[in-house]
Amino acid sequence: VQIKPLNFFYIFTTTNLIMGFARWLNRTVGFFVFSLLDIADFFLCFTYKTLDYFLESERKPCYCSSPPKAKAKTKKMIVSERGEYSKVVSLTRTKIHFDEISDTLYSRGPSLLTRLSKLVRSVKCFNYKGLIMRGNVVESCDHDVSKKKISKSKKRLMTLNSTVVEKSSTAPRWSDCHCSFCTSWLTSSNRDSLFVKVQQPKDNKKARENVVFIHGFVSSSAFWTETLFPNFSDSAKSNYRFIAVDLLGYGRSPKPNDSLYTLREHLEMIEKSVISQFKLKTFHIVAHSLGCILALALAVKHPGAIKSLTLLAPPYYKVPKGVQPAQYVMREVARKEVWPPMQFGASVLSWYEHLGRTIGLVLIKNHHLIEFVTRLLTLNRIRTYLIEGFLCHTHNGSFHTLHNIIFGSGAKLDSYLDHVRDHVDCDIAIFHGGKDELIPVECSYSVKSKVPRATVHVIPDKDHITIVVGRQKDFARELELIWQRSNTHQLK
Repeated sequence: VQIKPLNFFYIFTTTNLIMGFARWLNRTVGFFVFSLLDIADFFLCFTYKTLDYFLESERKPCYCSSPPKAKAKTKKMIVSERGEYSKVVSLTRTKIHFDEISDTLYSRGPSLLTRLSKLVRSVKCFNYKGLIMRGNVVESCDHDVSKKKISKSKKRLMTLNSTVVEKSSTAPRWSDCHCSFCTSWLTSSNRDSLFVKVQQPKDNKKARENVVFIHGFVSSSAFWTETLFPNFSDSAKSNYRFIAVDLLGYGRSPKPNDSLYTLREHLEMIEKSVISQFKLKTFHIVAHSLGCILALALAVKHPGAIKSLTLLAPPYYKVPKGVQPAQYVMREVARKEVWPPMQFGASVLSWYEHLGRTIGLVLIKNHHLIEFVTRLLTLNRIRTYLIEGFLCHTHNGSFHTLHNIIFGSGAKLDSYLDHVRDHVDCDIAIFHGGKDELIPVECSYSVKSKVPRATVHVIPDKDHITIVVGRQKDFARELELIWQRSNTHQLK
């Protein structure tokens, strides 16, 4: 069938108009929805401070305050570096923490109420105080504020060595889940280590190689153990030891309330609970989403130990020059849009500290009920391991991990990929769902542009989760081929 040029132009123009209208509608509806969420989060801030005071005898500080105000309300000493609040020293009664935090925790962009308050303040300033003429200098009513900013900038910046002192474990807060599953780490004999699920050859046969599986955000080791572990071939099961870990703050792993869940903390726990515990000299890594950042960081720290890297939907965004990396990544991952639903959920969890805690109070604290209802409605035809992984964590852990790892890595991934390209001699395979609505496929191609030897496999009609779930048999075969090729490559 031949399409006349005029008809083709008409179809092309109509399609663009429809898509443009859909984007406009999404952003317009999003503006009103997120404006309401701004107001709701503002009032929830005071609600939780009150509840915390009555239930825990302490008003815990939140990130609604500016860093100087937060410093006055807590035992945390904020250290300024290059004009950004990017490092924190946290003083507790028995321990000291020092670690990197993302600036997105404090500065997530102005909310509706913030913008309105600034507008009202500027109007009052103009109407009641006006402009003060002093000689030839015009000063506004913000003169005192500007003087404070200038005096702050003249202060000498303090630098500290990047060391972390081990922290003490703490019990769950009143708004966290207190069930035996979520608090099993408190009664464990190894309460300072991550929960690790291991599948190794039977009959005491020693595995020739090791594979470490790292899950993504709001997930757990069950993402691997319930899908891939049963579907590996008998040959793979007899030659490989499979190690799946619950990251800090997820599943059955520790969920300390005094942790900032930084990259360093996550890495040290993996090194302690997996690499040191099982005395791994070499190993393959399979990582999904958030886990890809930790996998690359491990490759940088242990370049000679990595036999292959398999990354699923890596959240790597090329940051333009002159832009704050963490802020840029946050706006890419958590665009304030109501569609698609996964995008909306990511935005709510990213932008709203107290709404996220409310979601945790309603869903996470009642995850057993949600699992029961799911089984009841589906007549027990659906396995609920994804619900378990999605809900078995704390708001403190997920909120800090989201900001300090996914957003905070915006300034680090470039150097990580450069190091992997130049100093890590291993095969790199990247898989991405063609219909991934959370992490765009362009992220995987951006990784390949940094590391040309990496291979990118785009799986059509699969999204962020179904890239594994639903095609676990095929993916298990693909992984086995990757491991075999890596052995051949190293022999050469």
